[in-house]
Amino acid sequence: MRDEPQDQASRITRAFDELAHDYDHAHHDAIANALLDLVRPTPSGAAADVACGSGAVAVALAAMRDPDASPILAVDLSPAMIESGRVRAEQAGVADRIEWRVGQAVPLQVPDASLDLVCCASSLHFLGATALADWRRALRPGGQVGFTLPAASAFRAGGVFAELVATDLPLPDSADGACRIATDAGYVAARAGTLSLGSRTFILVTAHTRS
Repeated sequence: MRDEPQDQASRITRAFDELAHDYDHAHHDAIANALLDLVRPTPSGAAADVACGSGAVAVALAAMRDPDASPILAVDLSPAMIESGRVRAEQAGVADRIEWRVGQAVPLQVPDASLDLVCCASSLHFLGATALADWRRALRPGGQVGFTLPAASAFRAGGVFAELVATDLPLPDSADGACRIATDAGYVAARAGTLSLGSRTFILVTAHTRS
């Protein structure tokens, strides 16, 4: 019998490899930039862009950071997405500020309490609630998480992606509901905002681990 988590990971990898050649970078850049505006990251510290896709968060964050800050870890299951991210980072002049890694997002392959910031744009609804618990493990006391979710009322996943949406993380329909997702997962000082792109609405959340 095939292992179910591995089968799910394989399906996600195939789906995003196939999507990589015509990925809507402008759309995901807008979400990433709005998330970073909410997070207000420090210019240094250990940071990760989880399920990074083509690295919208990683590339934008790298441009904000001190040149001598440690490289941002950008992780995704899709080799094609990682390769797209490498190209975008080179074009943006920040190739040396990002460590690209093909690998799983959950569990994130980093030591416990080793990160100051974990960001996840446009992917948590595929990863599910276990990701929030794992990021809390990976973050140092007082560390920060930033993530986005599509608003439930405006979300219509199509094709194979509808089958890949996690079933253990109900999508929120308000900023308050999104904050509750963070606090229910053990985070504190949650804040949220919204972003509308065309007919779609996204909810952006940041919160901290306990100090």
